[in-house]
Amino acid sequence: MGWSVAQTADALKTNDMVQSQDAISALNSWFAKFPEFLPNELFVSGESYGGIYVPYLAWQIYQQNLQAKFNTDLLTINLGGTMVGNGATNWSYDVWPSFPATLKNFQIIPQELLDDLEANNCAAYFHNVRPATKTPKCIALAARVQELSGKLNWYDLYRKNYELAPSNESRVGETVIAGEKRTYKRGMTMAEYAPWASHILDSVVSNQVNGDFLTDYMNREDVRHAFNIPDSVQTWEQCSATLQYEVQDEASMWIYEVLRGKTRLMFYSGDTDGAITTYGSKRWIKSLGWPVVD
Repeated sequence: MGWSVAQTADALKTNDMVQSQDAISALNSWFAKFPEFLPNELFVSGESYGGIYVPYLAWQIYQQNLQAKFNTDLLTINLGGTMVGNGATNWSYDVWPSFPATLKNFQIIPQELLDDLEANNCAAYFHNVRPATKTPKCIALAARVQELSGKLNWYDLYRKNYELAPSNESRVGETVIAGEKRTYKRGMTMAEYAPWASHILDSVVSNQVNGDFLTDYMNREDVRHAFNIPDSVQTWEQCSATLQYEVQDEASMWIYEVLRGKTRLMFYSGDTDGAITTYGSKRWIKSLGWPVVD
C-alpha cells in the first residue's frame, strides 16, 4: 500500500481475488522489464495475512502458466514454490477460533473458562468475516479472556508489550518533496491497526503507536527518490484509510488443494504467535487429510 495510487473511486474497492489480479499484473510488468530473470525459480513468501496473498498469487501464476501453453502473449513464470509463516488460511481455525485454546495451552486462562466458551458456542472471526456470537454469556466470557490476556503481546505471547508513544503525542509528521512541505500521519495505534479485534480495542495497549519511525523514514525525500516515487504521489502511510478491502470467507486453504503436487508448498509457524496460532494452523493442515510421510 503506502504509495499505491488508484485511478478511480471504484479501484479503491478490492478483495482477496482482485488484489491477486493486481499482483500478477505487477509481476508481469516487472518480468517484462527484466526478462533475464524469467529462467530463475520464483519463490513467493509472506507471513500473517500473507497467508492469503502468497497462495493467491501462486494460484494466479499457475493459471497463467496453463494459459501460456496456448497463448504466446502470456509469460510463463518459473514458480519454484511458496513459503508462508504463521499465515491466515482458514477462518474456521485462524485468529479467534484457536486463540482461547492457545491461551489455555499456555496456562494463561484456566480450563474451566475454555470449557465455558466451547459449551456456549462462543465464536468470533477475523474482520467480522462471519457473525460473532454476541449473547450476554459469550460477551462476559470474552471479557474474562481479555482480562487475563490483554496485557500480553498478541504477536508473541511470551514477550512483554513495550512502552510506546501514547496517541496524545503529535501524530502529524512533516516532509519536503520537490520543495513543497507535505504532512503525513505518523504510525498507527493498535486500535487503528486492528479495529476488528475487540480484545485489542479493550486493552491497555490500544492507543499506543507503532511504526512512527517507519513512516518518518518512508517519507524522507531521498527514500522516495530511491524507490522512484513520482513527486505527485501522496505521502506514505502504513495502511490506507481510503481502501475498501473485503476479506473473503473462503480464505486460501482451497488453493493448497489446487497446487498440491504442482509446486513446493512450505508452511511454518512460530509457536508463540497469538494471532495466527500454531494450534489453529495444525488444525487446518490436519483437515486437509494429506498423509504424513515423516
